[in-house]
Amino acid sequence: MNHPNSGYPPPVPLHPHQRQHTDGWRPDGLPANPDWQEPTRQPHRPGFPTSGQAAPAGADPVQNTEALGRLRQHLRDTLGAELPRQVEAQQRRTGVAVTREGRRELARAILDEAIRAHSENELMANRALVDRDVEQRVITEVINELFGMAGLQPLLDDPRIETINANRYDRVFVQYTDGRRAQVAPIASSNEELTDLVRLLAARASSQERRFDYGSPAVNLQLPGGERLFAVMGLTAGGVTSLSIRRHGYLTVTLPELRARGTLDPGLEQFLRAMVRARKNILITGGTGAGKTTLLRGLASEMDPMERIVTIEDAFELGLEFDPDIHADVTAFQAREANVEGEGAISQAELVRWGLRMSPDRVIVGEIRGPEVIPMCNAMSQGNDGSMATLHASSSRIAFTRLASYAAQGVERLPLEATNLLVASAVHFVVHLARGLDRTTRVVSSIREVVGADGPQVISNEIYRPGPDRRARPVAGALRTDTLDDLVDAGFDPGLLEEPEGWWPR
Repeated sequence: MNHPNSGYPPPVPLHPHQRQHTDGWRPDGLPANPDWQEPTRQPHRPGFPTSGQAAPAGADPVQNTEALGRLRQHLRDTLGAELPRQVEAQQRRTGVAVTREGRRELARAILDEAIRAHSENELMANRALVDRDVEQRVITEVINELFGMAGLQPLLDDPRIETINANRYDRVFVQYTDGRRAQVAPIASSNEELTDLVRLLAARASSQERRFDYGSPAVNLQLPGGERLFAVMGLTAGGVTSLSIRRHGYLTVTLPELRARGTLDPGLEQFLRAMVRARKNILITGGTGAGKTTLLRGLASEMDPMERIVTIEDAFELGLEFDPDIHADVTAFQAREANVEGEGAISQAELVRWGLRMSPDRVIVGEIRGPEVIPMCNAMSQGNDGSMATLHASSSRIAFTRLASYAAQGVERLPLEATNLLVASAVHFVVHLARGLDRTTRVVSSIREVVGADGPQVISNEIYRPGPDRRARPVAGALRTDTLDDLVDAGFDPGLLEEPEGWWPR
């Protein structure tokens, strides 16, 4: 049966007397034959006509698929040949460059005419036509291939969708912002088409080489709308292409906005603001989709707009450089994978070292995933106070173990005790995010102050700890006096730490 979110209405099988057009049918769409009975509805298969009014009864599914393939290929070929010619002709006629929207309008007009020509050719060849609704859907898909994200475009256009996971081209699941999950329509007509789409997106994403083939079967990139895509080919069951897309709902965000969305309470807002202004080094932790990058953007919004920031990421995601009113002086680095010969790779660890040579006031690492932890800690402890990074961790306490395991992967091969001393001298606070009990709201759940190291352990005080609802509550007296003085000098009211239930809305 059809999935309720497939986007395809169930087809109505044809009556045997129905022809290519509506001859013999009443104006209301019912057959002229009074003995006709509405047939039982049959399951719909993606890629087939949705109302059946253009295909004869009992049509061969293979023929229907071939008809759809011929239509799609004809539209692609016609658009590829005609659009450049018509754009050039219009520019010569008007003397003005054709805008992107103007190109889309030209493309749709070309495809409308191509549909008519294709229908005539199919009828002359005594072939069945696809349904008019399917024709319009194919036109939209072909336009999206050229100007957008092909079958992904309808999902990316839906602001309610937060993540897209395609196990294969026709097994696609989404998660909405309210936590609901659903299966949706296929995003391509075949595995080859999905693979070609990923290659096209990779080519558009960056001036750097982004291969996607059996020699380089994974690609990680940022889409034009800021979404992050990761795709794999050949290593999955059946060798199909699979992908996952995560959308960041807030490319620019402030701490007051996060408070309004339920991530912070007023006390936490003031505390985090004071941490940034007091130039404390901050590590943000949390699970997948916990809101680490969003919180980092919110913290960065509290920096002086003229401070020089260097960001280091595996794939561009933060986007601090896109709003000069908030961050006027930003250099953004992205790691680079090896080329076809296995050369030219630039790691995040190397980029951190390079970034320190560019006179930064603060260094921000989008996410620590490996040996870049050592140069990052060096940056934090050697005069770049106020630097930040994110780390995937299930709790604020486990963050230190994760840092030690990453440090062991570096060329320095630091022992645990040396790593802990480095972390303790570099990181001032660990801020942990979690999903609330409703599974939709992201909340600050814990804040730890790092106070030192003792052999195999990093010593820390949990100054905000999670309550029954996972939202952080202050722990009176847990913050060291000298640290509290620094925060008070940056504008923090120490009385906000005296309320054991915090300042969350009741």
